Amino acid sequence: MTIKGFEHVGIQVADIEKSIEFYQTVAGLKLMDRFLHTDGKMKLAFLGVNDSIIVELIEGYNPNLPAEGKVHHVAFKVSNIESEEERLRGLGAEFIYDEITTLPNGAKYLFFKGPDGEWIEYFEPMNG
Repeated sequence: MTIKGFEHVGIQVADIEKSIEFYQTVAGLKLMDRFLHTDGKMKLAFLGVNDSIIVELIEGYNPNLPAEGKVHHVAFKVSNIESEEERLRGLGAEFIYDEITTLPNGAKYLFFKGPDGEWIEYFEPMNG
């Protein structure tokens, strides 16, 4: 297994600009990256401290969730995501999407379900 640590928590937001401002000004995080998702619809922003991303803001996924349902997923940093996908398939993991997604910045991810249906992301940063 190649989990290298905690990657980030994904939070769904209605207005990414407003949320970026909040997480910078109030929480004291630094905007580290932002871009339009590969699907051309969702906007993503990654904020953190030092060199560690700890929050991913997601605009355009599902704005109709109750306040307690805004946390979208928990992400773990991995290396060699392709071998992790193979290992998870061998264990019978239930995948949310059928393939690994590569983002415009070169990072890769996949989602699968935990035992209570929670979304878990394995995330490989662009520099592994």
